[in-house]
Order: sequence, then C-alpha cells, then structure tokens
Amino acid sequence: MICIGGAMFLVGLVMFYSIELGQTEPTLRLIKNTGTFVGLSGIGVTVAGVLLYLINRNQPPIQENFEYKE
Repeated sequence: MICIGGAMFLVGLVMFYSIELGQTEPTLRLIKNTGTFVGLSGIGVTVAGVLLYLINRNQPPIQENFEYKE
C-alpha cells in the first residue's frame, strides 16, 4: 500500500503541475482538480499503509520468567 500511495501521489503531482495556473478551459481545470484529488488520496493511502505495517508487526514474545540466573 505504501508503494501504491506513493505512485498515486506522484501521478497527482504530475497532473496538477502539468497544467498552468489560471486555465479557464473546463477540461484542463478538471485534470488539475483530479490531480489534486489523486495526490491527496495517495497521501492517505500511504499513511494507511504505514499504520497497517506498524499494527501488524510481530511483537517479541512476553518474558514470563523473571528469576535472576547467575
């Protein structure tokens, strides 16, 4: 999910910055707005992937024997 989110973010950046600021043509504005949506969604997918990775990590077993051995 982290890779997919990163790719979505990059695609959103390309779509957003490939269109010049101040375009009035509806198709170009739609592409720019779609780039914004895809980029922000990519950030969300990346964060979700990081959180899933952190939640599903294997935790070390709990040590139940606390006796000191010399």
